[in-house]
Order: sequence, then C-alpha cells, then structure tokens
Amino acid sequence: MRDIWNPWHGCKKVSEGCKHCYMYFLDQKNNKNGADIYRTKAGFYYPIQKDRKGAYKIKSGEELKVCLVSDFFLEEADEWRNEAWEMIRERSDVRFFLLTKRPERVKDCLPKGWGDGWENVFFNVTCENQRRADERIPILLDLPFKHKGIMCAPFIGSVSIEKYLQEGQIEQVICGGENYDGARPCNYDWVKSLQAECVAHNVTFCFSETGSNFIKDGKLYYMPKKSVQKLMAFKSGMNYQGKPMEFKLCYAHGGPIDKEDLHVPLYKEKCEQCSHKIICNGCSNCGRCEK
Repeated sequence: MRDIWNPWHGCKKVSEGCKHCYMYFLDQKNNKNGADIYRTKAGFYYPIQKDRKGAYKIKSGEELKVCLVSDFFLEEADEWRNEAWEMIRERSDVRFFLLTKRPERVKDCLPKGWGDGWENVFFNVTCENQRRADERIPILLDLPFKHKGIMCAPFIGSVSIEKYLQEGQIEQVICGGENYDGARPCNYDWVKSLQAECVAHNVTFCFSETGSNFIKDGKLYYMPKKSVQKLMAFKSGMNYQGKPMEFKLCYAHGGPIDKEDLHVPLYKEKCEQCSHKIICNGCSNCGRCEK
C-alpha cells in the first residue's frame, strides 16, 4: 500500500494484544517466522525515493503509517532507527504515523535536536484493554510530541480514557476488532462507550473494523472478510470528526509549504462507505480495485 512504510520487519510479542498478531499469522502462511527481525531492503528508503523526473514519490502533505509489521521502537531496531529519523527529518513535508507498544523506550530513542517534538510526527500508543491503557497513556502524555493519538486495536476489552482525554493532548482515537486465527470478539458496547468519551471531548474517533468476531446486542456475528467488517463499522455511524489536527509541515529548507503543493486525497465511490476514510491518505489510483 502506498501509505505504509516498513523500514524493518518482524517483532517480539510484549502484551495481550500480540497473542494473535496478524503479522505472525501472515508470515506463517508464507513459511516465515514473525519473530525474525530484519531491516527491509526495498522498503527502507521509501520516504525519500524519487521518480524518473527526480520528484519524491511520496508527495507533500501525505501521511505514512510506519512499521505496521514491526514496532518503530523495538530494541532490535536500535541500530537502524537513527537513519530512519534522518529520513523523517528530511521529509518535513510529510506526516509520519508512529505506533508503539513500547512507550517506555521512546524517550531514550529520540534523535538529537528533537526538542519538544517535530511537527510532522504523529505519535500513538496501542491500548488493547484497560490495563495497557493505564500503563501506556500516562507515558504518552509525558513524552515530547506535538501530536498524540491512541489505537485500541485489537480491541479485546472495555477501555475508558475519559481522564486522559481531559488533558487535551489526545487528537485522535482509533479502535478495531481482531482478525485471523483465534480472533477474540469485539463488543459493540465497548465501541459505543469509547466513542461517547471522544465525542464529549471533540476528539476524532474512528471505528476502523468490527474484527472477525463481533458482539452486538448479545449476539455473536462472524465476519471473516475485512471488506464486510469495514462496511459494517461504517454503517454503525460511530465515526466522528473532532477538532482538526493542524500539522505545520514545511520544506526541507524550513519554509512553509504552498497550499497548491500539498497532496489532495483522492476518494472513489467505494470509499464513501469505508470506515477508514476518516483516517485514510486517499486512493493512489493504482487501478487494482477495477480489476
């Protein structure tokens, strides 16, 4: 996918949300071990790759979701991270979505010159249940980042973040059910409760997908197709656009980006009923959905 940057692959399980990790599942299908951690070859320099005309492939204003098959703050990636930070610094015109289950490592992994954070970095922690929310969110709130969010996925237990939203630092919350082998059920009541807290504080909320096993009104529904999961999540009406996030992106030389030079997301007809649209980078117009 165009909006994903995986500079390294593989991870070590650290909490309940890792039990049925989708990366482990997909690696196993390809006769690989998800615990094998390595720097990617073709993908490592993705943010600074250029086309034949010498222009960056990733356009100004786009968002890259980082390390979706690993963790940016994984200890085994310490030797590669500084080079990744340099690319993030170079592409100060692009937003980088960082997500971790290891917020306790972050402070010691920040680059030189970080200060109180870079405008183009959106930092998120995973909170799959209340235990991990209470463990990770306080660390999140204490870290020097300009933009902060929470990911409740896989959503495997009721989570309340009311007291953390009151701090006014959280700009976005995403939740979604679990998939693949052994998927634990996601309960719609948890989704509604979490959404209500976000609405009360005008924080953007995205119910990304139901997961394979979804409980609503006491009934368990099995939905193995992710396209159906996203459609059902959209039809629930849970998505909420809160206060817009303002990323002060700039060119490498420090000057502000001209509005006409910013990426304009493209959405097609099928996107209008996709739960991800509220947090999506838009369609790359690759033509695969027409095939």
